[in-house]
Amino acid sequence: MCNPNTPQPLNTLKGIGLVAILAFAVACAGGDPAAGGASTAPTPATPATPSVKLITADEVVLGDQIDQGMVTRGEAIYDVKCQACHTLGTNRVVGPGWKGMLEHRKPEWIMNMIVHTDAMLETDAEAQAMLEECLVRMPNQNLSVDDARDVLEFIRTL
Repeated sequence: MCNPNTPQPLNTLKGIGLVAILAFAVACAGGDPAAGGASTAPTPATPATPSVKLITADEVVLGDQIDQGMVTRGEAIYDVKCQACHTLGTNRVVGPGWKGMLEHRKPEWIMNMIVHTDAMLETDAEAQAMLEECLVRMPNQNLSVDDARDVLEFIRTL
């Protein structure tokens, strides 16, 4: 029964608060799996199949000469979408520096990280190791394959 001295909206707020606290307690409670409770232990990661078709080495053709038009476009993309996390040197800011990147990574790997960021982070062991090292998930910048190729051409000049 309601206390006649307590306004009705306050009783409603108390009820909502109690329900919220109970819901939080149930959601956060761990349990013993043997006793039928939910386990809070993480399940081991299993290699996933990419949800998209990744770019292959055959699809990335690097010419003998640097294409300056692609470099200009790639640099413009870097200035707008990449420079907050990546430097043009070898030092790490949030993500790795780009200088010398092609000495450590294959061109198709770089393009897949640019275009298919989520799929790479879900399925590629090297991308997952970088995530553990950097501690920040690379955001999907919604770049096209052509944009990524321009960025790759820019990286070739560093």
